[in-house]
Amino acid sequence: MTDGGYDEWLAAIGDGEGYYLACPDGHGSLPPRRTCPHCGAMELEKTPLPESGTVETFSEIHVAGPDFASQTPYVTAIASFDAVRLTGVLRGVLDEDGPDPSVGMSVEVHTAENPDTGDTMVVFRPR
Repeated sequence: MTDGGYDEWLAAIGDGEGYYLACPDGHGSLPPRRTCPHCGAMELEKTPLPESGTVETFSEIHVAGPDFASQTPYVTAIASFDAVRLTGVLRGVLDEDGPDPSVGMSVEVHTAENPDTGDTMVVFRPR
């Protein structure tokens, strides 16, 4: 079964070469895509993700499903990176020395292995 480019996208983020897909009208979307979900354009170009994004919303999780059971408490967040929003786990917060999570916080995007599943996941770290 093919992932339609999702694993390639995660690998690019992990290599520090994250990108999103932009149409000629400037709409952004994330792989896998063949057309712009906003206007239907079929000409999509890989566009580098900005070095930092901004947390738009977050949730502190204390009771998790099996895929994150050993990681509670943790914070999941949605962050804006130019024309796209990414969802990931916000690391480096809730630690004794770390900042408190907040809307407007500047973050970088990375990947990490989920210790409960072994899968690669999107993570944010405060800048």
